[in-house]
Amino acid sequence: MSSSTHSDLLDPSPWLRRFTPILPKEGVILDMACGAGRHALYLAQLGHQVLAVDRDIASLSLSKLPLIDLEAHDLEGEFWPLQNRQFSGIVVTNYLYRPYLNFLPKMLVEGGVLIYETFALGNAQFGKPSNPDFLLQPGELLALAAHHDLKVLAYEDIYIEHPKPAMIQRICAVKGPLKGRIPLQFVG
Repeated sequence: MSSSTHSDLLDPSPWLRRFTPILPKEGVILDMACGAGRHALYLAQLGHQVLAVDRDIASLSLSKLPLIDLEAHDLEGEFWPLQNRQFSGIVVTNYLYRPYLNFLPKMLVEGGVLIYETFALGNAQFGKPSNPDFLLQPGELLALAAHHDLKVLAYEDIYIEHPKPAMIQRICAVKGPLKGRIPLQFVG
């Protein structure tokens, strides 16, 4: 069992870092349920225009950065607050709310990339979240991609030790063609 440091929890997800090279440079990347904004900051530092969305953004200092727009939305409210918005990429980590999950692929432009990573069934043995409502079922992200005709570049349903022990499911999928954006290390 490994211990995590505070900086480990603030660093961008290795899954996101792995697939950042295929995110389109044009358009806006949605950092949904952005939390403290670690991924929005990382993406903006790489030159991406980012929309960071969470319920409470008052304490975030990201609004001072030119490539980051902040919006406060209840992502679990009666109405989907991002209706009719389009993004060149969507990044979601450590968050799951199934009633609006099917909206995400519809919000991607052609060639847009979905990078999703959150807790999976079996995580209860390591702590929270333990409620099945917040844990992905086996193959759930694969089913989401298949239902919306997304091309799956990578998928994992695994145990991780770092930054803390957890069961994680994650996917990187593209809507439509990649248009030559796959770096060599992703081919094959």
